[in-house]
Amino acid sequence: MMRTRQPTATLEDQRIPVQAKLAAAWTSFMFLYIYVDYFTLHKPGVIDDLRAGVVFEFDISPALMTAFLALIAIPIFMVVLSMTLPARANRITNLIVASVQVPYAAFNAVGESWSWTYFYGLGVALELIVLALILRSAWTWPRAAPSATMPTMPTSREADRAQQQA
Repeated sequence: MMRTRQPTATLEDQRIPVQAKLAAAWTSFMFLYIYVDYFTLHKPGVIDDLRAGVVFEFDISPALMTAFLALIAIPIFMVVLSMTLPARANRITNLIVASVQVPYAAFNAVGESWSWTYFYGLGVALELIVLALILRSAWTWPRAAPSATMPTMPTSREADRAQQQA
């Protein structure tokens, strides 16, 4: 028995709001950010340094931990801000914060040994790709047609009619 193939319907590609794209991108950025730090703990000697009270070349202190928390809080809050800020403020905030995060992401690979180049290179590259997506989404934020967002001025005839009815 020969079966005839039924035509498959085309999948609908719904438009995703820019705010949702940005929040998803910041969430992805956070996963990369956290997992690169987590996998760094697997490097030989890192746990020993932590137990000795040293992170990178810095002594672990309340000030250092506060700085680390402040740095990680920025992209964390961008997830929420991307969904809640009005469009204009949202666009500007995403452009500024993502731009500031680009050199910070690249800085994470500075000072590492050549044997870890692939690990840190891939981590930085993936973070930069997500930041580029954020910058592109914010930069190309769709504009609303002026007539759709601004009330139109009534014509003189409509204004006269409105005055007569009042």
